[in-house]
Amino acid sequence: MPEKINIRGVGVDNITLAEAADIVRGWLEAPETAFHAVFTPNSEIIQACVEDPTLYPLINSADLVTPDGIGVVYASKILGRPLKGRTAGYDLGLETVRLSHEGGHKIFFLGGKPGIAEAARDKLLEKYPNALFVGTHDGYFKKEGAENDAVIDQINAAAPDILYVCFGVPAQEKWIAANRDRLPTVRVCLALGGSLDGYSGNVKRAPDIFIKLGLEWFYRLCKEPKRIVRMMKLPKFLLGVIGYKLSGRSRNDTIIK
Repeated sequence: MPEKINIRGVGVDNITLAEAADIVRGWLEAPETAFHAVFTPNSEIIQACVEDPTLYPLINSADLVTPDGIGVVYASKILGRPLKGRTAGYDLGLETVRLSHEGGHKIFFLGGKPGIAEAARDKLLEKYPNALFVGTHDGYFKKEGAENDAVIDQINAAAPDILYVCFGVPAQEKWIAANRDRLPTVRVCLALGGSLDGYSGNVKRAPDIFIKLGLEWFYRLCKEPKRIVRMMKLPKFLLGVIGYKLSGRSRNDTIIK
């Protein structure tokens, strides 16, 4: 497994997209069936951990933690522990569909508004026609009790190798932690927030030039000005990282389990 880079108490794997996809492939092709969770924190999520330390053990419980946002990459440089680059959950999700297309691994989409998971499946099948989708369910159900049990039963009846859970943070991570032992066939479980909206075409992703320049956040802000409140967490996060570095505390910090 890759080196862990400590970003304000969150252990982020120092990994490229290709390396992350290779790890997922290894889990899918391993002779034994074992559950592996993949979380993809951005600066907003790490800032949430700083403000609510009870989230640290949850985020750090994943088997793979990839740096989703450019703010996390900037923070690693400020702290003198540079990450190789951004490894977006959206892109890793696409790579995982490609693995299904090539290897016949079974996929289940869980999350989004009614109809979004199905639309995402249909759109992805245009590019990856051999990807093996075995089920979908929206994210609008009670996450415990009878409704949750029924969703678990539906997933298990489909027997997927790969499960996408897209409820948003931290609901998706909490659901995965609470239910991972009830999903015996799942080898890879990805917490991917709003990715199904992107895959379906319901939400348009930023053009490549914005992504390459680390300005995907700016594109999304221009498209959705109401996101300004959420976007303000990025400068707050980076200013906090700078203050943390200058205080000298970064030399003695630990990943919080």
